[in-house]
Amino acid sequence: MARTASRLPALLRAPRKGERAEAPRPPAERHALALPVRLLAMLVAFTFMVAFAVVLARLTLQPSPASVSLTHSNLHPGRSLKAYVEYAPFRDAVKQIGGNVLLGVPFGVLVPVLAPRARGMLQVLVLTALVMLMVELAQGALVTGRAFDIDDVILNTTGALLGWLLLGRRLGRGVHRRVRRPAAE
Repeated sequence: MARTASRLPALLRAPRKGERAEAPRPPAERHALALPVRLLAMLVAFTFMVAFAVVLARLTLQPSPASVSLTHSNLHPGRSLKAYVEYAPFRDAVKQIGGNVLLGVPFGVLVPVLAPRARGMLQVLVLTALVMLMVELAQGALVTGRAFDIDDVILNTTGALLGWLLLGRRLGRGVHRRVRRPAAE
């Protein structure tokens, strides 16, 4: 019996003779990282976000003069996805669809670490959709051989959701403690 009691966390078991009981810490302090560790995590996340922005710009804002005759804008969700699935070779469809999903994953992972107020799923998805919408608008308006495609925005946002579900949610919680506001009386 004493052996089992010694395995219990100090907060759950009764204090032994001559031992003081520890006051439980508030939930906000239980999972908080030390400030230098939090700052380092945010600096690393910022570095990765800048590197990702450079890669994103190189992939999406490079002119493609040879593709001018092939490009067309798509404002109807699902239209280009259907075309890729039905008419493109399998490898090209996977490359196009998978590539757009992968482009959104870093947002889902890094935004919760960089922006404590944007840790929630909805905030990450809205921010990703807005950024990718701007990228697509820039592509369609300014880059030769590129066009606006709403399906790319949807796929990028889906990638952000996957990144948030797989890693971003936990990283955001680990780096930024929750601040519980007192209930209004």
